[in-house]
Amino acid sequence: MTTTAPGTTTLANFVGGERVAAADGRTLDVVDPSTGEAYASAPLSGAADVDAAYAAASAAFGEWRESTPAERQLALLRIADAVDARADELVAAESRNTGKPLHLTATDEVPPCADQLRFFAGAARVLDGLSAGEYAKGLTSWVRREPVGVVGQVTPWNYPLMMAVWKIAPALAAGNTIVLKPSETTPVSTLLLAEIAAEHLPAGVLNVVCGDRDTGRALVAHGRPDMVAITGSVRAGMEVASAASADVKRVHLELGGKAPVVVFDDADVAAAAEGIAAAGFYNAGQDCTAATRVLVHEKVAGAFTEALTEAARGTRTAAPDDPEAAYGPVNNATQLERVLGFVERLPSHATVETGGNRVGTRGYFHEPTVISGLRQDDEAVRTEIFGPVITVQTFADEAEAVRLANDVTYGLSSSVWTRDHATALRMSRALDFGVVWINTHIPFVAEMPHGGFKHSGYGKDLSLYGFEDYTRIKHVMSAF
Repeated sequence: MTTTAPGTTTLANFVGGERVAAADGRTLDVVDPSTGEAYASAPLSGAADVDAAYAAASAAFGEWRESTPAERQLALLRIADAVDARADELVAAESRNTGKPLHLTATDEVPPCADQLRFFAGAARVLDGLSAGEYAKGLTSWVRREPVGVVGQVTPWNYPLMMAVWKIAPALAAGNTIVLKPSETTPVSTLLLAEIAAEHLPAGVLNVVCGDRDTGRALVAHGRPDMVAITGSVRAGMEVASAASADVKRVHLELGGKAPVVVFDDADVAAAAEGIAAAGFYNAGQDCTAATRVLVHEKVAGAFTEALTEAARGTRTAAPDDPEAAYGPVNNATQLERVLGFVERLPSHATVETGGNRVGTRGYFHEPTVISGLRQDDEAVRTEIFGPVITVQTFADEAEAVRLANDVTYGLSSSVWTRDHATALRMSRALDFGVVWINTHIPFVAEMPHGGFKHSGYGKDLSLYGFEDYTRIKHVMSAF
């Protein structure tokens, strides 16, 4: 049951450069997951609100698309500077809304947001393409890269601020205008980011509408956007792709994952266990790239599982203001029940080495959990848990490791832990995932692409590839 804290804050959509309530006045509670208490109310936007947001984005597109790359660069650089200047506000908003530890949000999340804005500011001025030339006699051809147009975007609750930046920065850099819907449980930091950005953008270039799944469906199915982009679950991605196909909209999908973490018998077992625990439990495991599915060579499986279990027992989950917290609560009551359900349904051949339980009765905290003895067809191996749970399986040789690693419907990220260079190179080729880390797991840099294969979606975030996804290509040919 959700209770309401005194002094509840009223949030508003951000449309056309102004804060506006939902047209029909409906609202949703915004809950602090570390307490389970509602502390704010957000608009529950309907079709009229989505219409208004797209109208604002459409009206702003003509001016924004005519801005020069240098002008867009300057706007993004100013937004990045403002993010730095107001970092404390953003950290507080993100932490309260998600339960993330304050110290980690301040070091690991807000600074990269500013860095990513600066990267795409630079990308705005390095559009790529074939050189102009005479590819047929008497005719000169060249290629134009243009903004796609008005873009609808949907972001998730696991990294609400960062995922908003990943979506809006390349779209703005390319000259598009935006209507973005944050997750219904985590709208606060995205609304704050929109207000910060509005000081440096023409009104209507960036619009944010809050709401639930029906709001998201209205945003995707609307006739106006030229492209829709989502970071979310596979189910949500399939719905978006289906709805967008009816209107032949461009689609950009970054969906779920079930990252294989392959540990060979020559790996540094202690270092691997420490690194995998950090990458598996970070953000309460609520990361589509999390190191949650370990495949370890049978020769070192016992030693590795023992080391991973000890690392898990040394991992602390606690409230945001605890400086020793490695992670906070899971995002919401439904997600907590989902994680607990995976543990409750484990087959008899599985062993819970540590954890598996809720922590306390206040908020949505879950113990760091390690499960061994699982088989490839078990639910916990094949389905994304999205919680602080790491599973362990064994393999006998490299061929089996590759088979087990690739035998899931996801294809987002993976890692290989070995001292052997040739093994690392062979595995990086064989793994059917959009990201392969070697002797590490989960770091990102703005310059490199992030995106998956299979049910993990298509399109890239970050990098020049992510920038190009928000452009269209036009061939121009002239006789002379």
